[in-house]
Amino acid sequence: MNKYSGKTKRIYVASSWRNQMQGAIVILLRTAGFEVYDFKADDGFGWSEIDPNWKNWTNEDYIKALDHPRALSGYARDFDAMKWADTFVLVQPCGRSAHLELGWACGSGKRTAILLGSEIEPELMAKMADLVTGNVCDLLDFLGVEN
Repeated sequence: MNKYSGKTKRIYVASSWRNQMQGAIVILLRTAGFEVYDFKADDGFGWSEIDPNWKNWTNEDYIKALDHPRALSGYARDFDAMKWADTFVLVQPCGRSAHLELGWACGSGKRTAILLGSEIEPELMAKMADLVTGNVCDLLDFLGVEN
């Protein structure tokens, strides 16, 4: 057992829709006995639900879309899950939203881990996280899973 054993029950996995490892990490953590929020499951939000042409938005289009009912419900769903979780795992590569989520978690005193991807883009503020690793076994140890 490590110093974190027994503390993690509910995990928020922050990542990207484009990250193919995200689903495997969710399954791995659930198999290890954790409750895990999966933003891709069920009613997962995507900007294309508001406008299929979202990649060509202007700043004004984007700001207006933040108040769209579908964006508001997606935000509420994710933020409720963020408050519910006691631990956050950022799975890279990922985008700005996932980093905002992890930053909120750090500022809220939640336990945090960053699982690096195969391509590294160094970020100094990763020092805020309790764990930064490229090794899934290190992550599981951090979460208190016995090998």
